[in-house]
Amino acid sequence: MREITQLVPDPDVLAKLEPEELAGKLLFVLRKKTPYAGKYHLGNLMREFWMTTPGHRHPYESADHALIELAVAEAWAYLEAQGLLISSPEDGMHGWRVLSRRAQRFESESEFARYSVARLLPKDVLHPSIAEKVWMAFMRGDFEIAAFQAMRAVEVAVRGAAGYGNEKYGVPMMRDAFSPGKGPLADVSADSGEQVARMEIFAGAIGSYKNPPSHREIDLGDPVEALEIIFVCQPPPPNRGRPCEDEKSLAHPIWGHPRPVPAFPCIVILLG
Repeated sequence: MREITQLVPDPDVLAKLEPEELAGKLLFVLRKKTPYAGKYHLGNLMREFWMTTPGHRHPYESADHALIELAVAEAWAYLEAQGLLISSPEDGMHGWRVLSRRAQRFESESEFARYSVARLLPKDVLHPSIAEKVWMAFMRGDFEIAAFQAMRAVEVAVRGAAGYGNEKYGVPMMRDAFSPGKGPLADVSADSGEQVARMEIFAGAIGSYKNPPSHREIDLGDPVEALEIIFVCQPPPPNRGRPCEDEKSLAHPIWGHPRPVPAFPCIVILLG
């Protein structure tokens, strides 16, 4: 456990790390450590952490011991919550833990960080039409597949809402469906410039995120980027904005639920 002081020499910095940040470092310290019969015990590790040899000062000697121990305990709890540090089948009731199979597969802290981000996608926030395939792919770490599935769902939804057959697809279909003033999904009550902008939103999203993976291998290793694409495909929540007097006439053109006035595109671009 003393190896943590080499990874984070400043105790004040360690105390300010979020549990998931410190957990990544703790995990690899445990991986490199020779465990007692393949098991780890937080109490034993903390006692070892504070041990010193005669004539040597502890790197964290002047630190707030209680605060350091709390930070480490939070990181330990995070690993447990993620199923990376699990109760020992033999004597888990006494606090002994072992590394899960997934924990033993991580190759680096950056891979662990990507995994932590991936856990930020709760299944219940996704639209039912994309939830199962997208969430499962994302949780497996197949970020490019998750993003592709989400964007393809938008293409299928637009085709259905516009009444098109399978011969219509991709960017041309989006331009036809949202063609200002004449497309079946165009909001003719909106300003002409807004209608063009909406058409470009859908066409641009399909052209940027759905078409490339259809034609070549895309290495989308960043879960944050995949999350951005997935949430681009999310419909707005029902009745966002001021209430609708005529919910049927204002049903969302793609996803079907009532929408606010003015009409809101199903693709929500998240800024920041």
